[in-house]
Amino acid sequence: MIEARLNGRWRSALSLALAAGATLAVAGCTNDSSPAQSANLVNGKQLFVQKCGACHTMARAGSKGVTGPNLDEAFASARQENWGDDGIRGVVYGQILYPNQNAPMPANLVTGQDASDVAAYVSTVAAKPGKDVGLLASAVAPAGGGKPAVEKNGVLSISADPNGQLLYVETTATATPGPVELEMPNESGVPHNIVIENAGIETPVIKNGVAKAKGTLKAGTFVYFCAVPGHRQAGMVGKLTVR
Repeated sequence: MIEARLNGRWRSALSLALAAGATLAVAGCTNDSSPAQSANLVNGKQLFVQKCGACHTMARAGSKGVTGPNLDEAFASARQENWGDDGIRGVVYGQILYPNQNAPMPANLVTGQDASDVAAYVSTVAAKPGKDVGLLASAVAPAGGGKPAVEKNGVLSISADPNGQLLYVETTATATPGPVELEMPNESGVPHNIVIENAGIETPVIKNGVAKAKGTLKAGTFVYFCAVPGHRQAGMVGKLTVR
């Protein structure tokens, strides 16, 4: 997660970036004096969605995390003050290298060139209208577009998005009344679980594995969701029909 907000309420990251100045911006690139030219923005977007999108909203990345700052809002004032991409990149890169020890963002979330790529991508798109184009438009596959999940032989499998987006692959599911084993494959590295509301079925929270839980379903329509804070609000929710 990135802790920088530049709208007057959060200034610690801004102070850090100004103190480091051009050093941070150039540190985002080890092979060229222009960080933007050397950065791999496709890699930066993919890593941002996987590593940061669970906590941050940024429209052009399609991320809807709510536990960290909305990066479009955070950098809106920087755009108005004509910081340019280099200034924003320096702030983001500095926060990746030196996260606030009192914040939930872990150290070494991304490192080396990956950190440079993420900082470059965020600085290129944060607080800018429109949509990503070209290779960036297809860098992360759209989530939530899978076919409905169907219970088979008492097993109902609903997958977390493998790219780290806060969505299930299957946003609708069907099952028959009776005993069921609910399973949620999660390859994303972002912790998730699945809860069937009002059915008493809830898997443990896991990442890089398959979460499982057993229970009994009654006929009706149910909501399923991820109980990790902020994930349901970001859209990690679906509808189960039991009949």
